[in-house]
Amino acid sequence: MNGNVQVVVVGGGYGGVTAANRLARRDGVSVILVNRRPEFVERIRLHQLATGSDDAVESFGEVLGGNVRLVVDTATRIDAAERRVSLAGGDTLSYDYLVYAVGSGAADPGLPGAAEFAHWVSDLEGAERLRSALDAAPASASVTVVGAGPTGLETAAELAETGRKVTLVCGNVLGPSLHARVRRPVARRLARLGVTVLEGPGALVTEVTGEGVRLDDGREVAGAVTIWTAGFRVPDLAARSGLRTDSAGRLLTDTTLTSVDDERIVAAGDAGAMPDHPFRMSCQAAVQLGPAAADTILRRIAGKAPAPVRMFFAGQCLSLGRKEGVTQFSYPNDKVNAIGISGRTGAGVKEIACRFTLGKLVSGARKAGPRTAHGDDTDRLETPRPEHRTTPSDTGRTA
Repeated sequence: MNGNVQVVVVGGGYGGVTAANRLARRDGVSVILVNRRPEFVERIRLHQLATGSDDAVESFGEVLGGNVRLVVDTATRIDAAERRVSLAGGDTLSYDYLVYAVGSGAADPGLPGAAEFAHWVSDLEGAERLRSALDAAPASASVTVVGAGPTGLETAAELAETGRKVTLVCGNVLGPSLHARVRRPVARRLARLGVTVLEGPGALVTEVTGEGVRLDDGREVAGAVTIWTAGFRVPDLAARSGLRTDSAGRLLTDTTLTSVDDERIVAAGDAGAMPDHPFRMSCQAAVQLGPAAADTILRRIAGKAPAPVRMFFAGQCLSLGRKEGVTQFSYPNDKVNAIGISGRTGAGVKEIACRFTLGKLVSGARKAGPRTAHGDDTDRLETPRPEHRTTPSDTGRTA
């Protein structure tokens, strides 16, 4: 391809930022990143925002290269035929290639009362609303956390460590993504923090009320604040744009992350799906998929065939409050094994993982052009959020 190549990256999470920075390092490639917020969200710290131990945001000026133009707006439609993205603010962006990195958010369980009474911790706005609700509730008021994946475990422990009375409603099992042996130190830590753990076939929520939740076996669990952490959803931008998706609404791609409908569209992060090559929605996957998506585009620009993506996982890091944590190791294919680290060392590993991830973004930004005052070259168009589709099979995120 001759002349300047324009790439639009839709979504400014871990996958979108790493893809944008990798692309912006190449001469002759112009990169625009579209994100609905003016700051980068450290999603793996949102449970800390709820208790006030971290603000979970970073300036795009720190994590995004100076050669990347940031547009604060929401993409409402992708016109693949015209290679154009429509924005909620009324503008359109033309592209030669597009990186689909719209990420994921909290799943709507579709249960009575959930939309009205439940809080979420999977996006910045939800975590901020949760913090306000906790601040408004008496310190003695009980809190119910629904879902015992990584997000639920981290949230329950974080709150309990501050002195909150917490009930964790697990469904069938505590920590389903963990090896049985690694669940034991998690259970011990929660017990020391005073968390009431409800698990087993009857511990399934059927209704959320203003006073707590009702379970499948008829029990009622009282709680002044209910936090829903079970499941993710992805934006329906691909489906609304006429692109093929899986049953959860994720953009269908081949093993090079290329849309099965259009080789000019490449996915990165939670909102893409490679048939027969599933990967866990996580920061760990996103920071691999972002650069891989960029490499697919760069190889096509160079007239070369893109290479299939190879994913490597090391494990899952969970904080259980500020003082303890658990690291669950895995095989490279993400299958967990019986090896884990717990206690203060586990907490240290999780903190190192969080700082290392942010450091990698900052390093990538420095390689993608000199740092500039993004306030001078950023279009800030505040817009409403798009509709979403639910991905019920995903139960939590880790570093």
